[in-house]
Amino acid sequence: MNGHRRIVATVALLAGLSAPFAALAQDKVLARIDGQPITEKDVAAASTALAAQLAQLPEDMRKRAVVDRLIDMRVVAAAAAKAGLDQSDAFKTRIDQVRTQLLIAEFVKAKVEAAITEDAIKARYEKDVKAFDPPEEMHARHILVKTEDEARKIIADLAKGADFAAIAKEKSEDPGSGAQGGDLGFFASGDMVPEFEKAAAALKVGEMTKEPVKSQFGFHVIKLEGKRKQPVPGLDEVRDQVKQALVGETFTKMLEDLKKASKVEIDEAALKAK
Repeated sequence: MNGHRRIVATVALLAGLSAPFAALAQDKVLARIDGQPITEKDVAAASTALAAQLAQLPEDMRKRAVVDRLIDMRVVAAAAAKAGLDQSDAFKTRIDQVRTQLLIAEFVKAKVEAAITEDAIKARYEKDVKAFDPPEEMHARHILVKTEDEARKIIADLAKGADFAAIAKEKSEDPGSGAQGGDLGFFASGDMVPEFEKAAAALKVGEMTKEPVKSQFGFHVIKLEGKRKQPVPGLDEVRDQVKQALVGETFTKMLEDLKKASKVEIDEAALKAK
């Protein structure tokens, strides 16, 4: 499987780079291997496939690195072809599989993604927003201490008018929120441990827990600052997700139409035979 993925990556990288290494007149030649050119367009195409690796190099070294990589690949590929390694049935089968995958990718790009208009994205977003019932979020502060006795003392001090934020900064064992006066910001269901969420949900806005709340982290004193419905993200925040959802649906519809227009025959008996 890993070998197949490497072949896919290699063929994808070479697609458009070596057929048959012919450069257009306006395409600058950067190197030659046995007379065959490596051009600016070859390097640009390969740079896309090698983006992750190139990101680790200084920018002024990237073009040379791609040229060196293309030289390595083409030298080895030429040697493999000279040895007739491209003539085996297994190799040809794998090439057919890779060609199929590349054609599917081109189909999605040229036929599916091209059919997704900005109006369609906006309409889908508005439809989803209308159907979306945002979950409730809570905004709370807490003071985390190691012992129940210490938590009870803090609760008693707060009942006498002590400042919650000041005590949190001084005594809370939670380094993240403690420095912020115990402020945890808004959180949704599942973001906190169950004991904490249950205790916070039982409070009214402005109330504090009258008993220490025990969790795996220690003992909490909690103050509920507010409740709200989770804000609905704007279109710009979720545009990619909306588009991908439409791409998936459009591809599924196109696939079904293509299958209906094709003669598909499945030998069920052969499939079940051992």
